[in-house]
Amino acid sequence: MNVEEVAAAFAGAISSKDIERLSEMMTDDHVFIDSDGTEVKGRHKMRKGWREYFAMVPDFRITIKEILSRNDTVVLLGRSEGTFVQGGVLRPENHWSVPSAWRVVVRGEQVAVWQVYVNPEPLRGILERINAE
Repeated sequence: MNVEEVAAAFAGAISSKDIERLSEMMTDDHVFIDSDGTEVKGRHKMRKGWREYFAMVPDFRITIKEILSRNDTVVLLGRSEGTFVQGGVLRPENHWSVPSAWRVVVRGEQVAVWQVYVNPEPLRGILERINAE
């Protein structure tokens, strides 16, 4: 696979909630960088992180509209969306959909860096409301 295919396949594994495939596609020293700059390092930690995130947003998905690349770095442009679970239920008022971008550094056929760029305010608003109830 070329770097664009690797990045797209990783996004696809996220959308399908395929923890095993995600784990296979991460380098041992994989780094996840959230939109607030928080970094999580290591395949093992991110395997756990994705499992927890999918429990919180079980219908999470990524839609890719455009792919740009140079050397080992890929930029994905599109949307991310999902619904936060509240009391074990997916309620329509807890759904969000936001324009998103990802910077992906590919090493071989694995992802070394997955960096998310998204406006977190819509998501924070929903979580604040859920936590206040």
